[in-house]
Amino acid sequence: MLYQQIARNKRRTVYVMIGFAILVLFIGAAIGYVFYGSYSAGVVMAAIVTAIYMAIMIAQSTQVVMGMNHAQEISEQDNPELWHIVEDMALVGKVPMPKVYIIDDPSPNAFATGNNPNKAAVAVTTGILQRLNREEMEGVIGHEISHVRNYDIRLSTIALALSSAIAMLVNIGMRSFWWGGGRRRSNNDNEGNLGVIMMIISIVLVILGPIAASIAQMALSRNREYLADASSVELTRNPQGLISALQKISDSAPMKEADPSSAALYISDPFKHKRSMAHLFDTHPPIEDRIARLEKM
Repeated sequence: MLYQQIARNKRRTVYVMIGFAILVLFIGAAIGYVFYGSYSAGVVMAAIVTAIYMAIMIAQSTQVVMGMNHAQEISEQDNPELWHIVEDMALVGKVPMPKVYIIDDPSPNAFATGNNPNKAAVAVTTGILQRLNREEMEGVIGHEISHVRNYDIRLSTIALALSSAIAMLVNIGMRSFWWGGGRRRSNNDNEGNLGVIMMIISIVLVILGPIAASIAQMALSRNREYLADASSVELTRNPQGLISALQKISDSAPMKEADPSSAALYISDPFKHKRSMAHLFDTHPPIEDRIARLEKM
């Protein structure tokens, strides 16, 4: 069952890439129509921006994400206990030893990132090192190694890159508006009612595109957390360690060093946002639901 899920995650990576790419091109076309009077100009701009973001994230996803979250790489000598826990979980999970990072933040949390298991990295906060015992840390690291083993990190990397590309496109569009792009479009618009309708559709797409991308990214995050929890128990053979860790993590203050665009990567919401009524904007499933599932294992 677990290996089937890993295979599904690999396929899902392709589906997410295609879906996000289509959304990016539609947003590019909308921006081109609204601000430049040309669909093709917007599509070309979108393709260039997306290609740049994808190239950066695929080649340097670990460095980029760790830099965004102010994480510092460590060696075995810097923190032998943490290093050996990561090493043990990687060995049990049958994945290469990931790089290890520490974030100087008192709030307990952790995440994994990278383009694939050979280029993976795990980051933990100073707060989690102070509050959790070894059994609990094994549960957390097992969870993060599971993200590596299940290829969740690749899915998250692609989603983050394309969401960033969408945000950049919208930013370019808005800057064009302030510099007169919208006026040039209006001056060249001789399409009558059809032009008005297309203008409205394009503006709506530009506004809602980033929201749609965020919803998709958060939905992917919520779905993968349950699998990583279960996979962690498979590695540690001890659900109580992760249960206790999640309880301590949930009972803590928000992080100060976390980057908002990376929130979905963490084992728990680093900003402790109040849950939305429709759960569309929740980056993680409820801690109590995750604990309830673990207690049944």
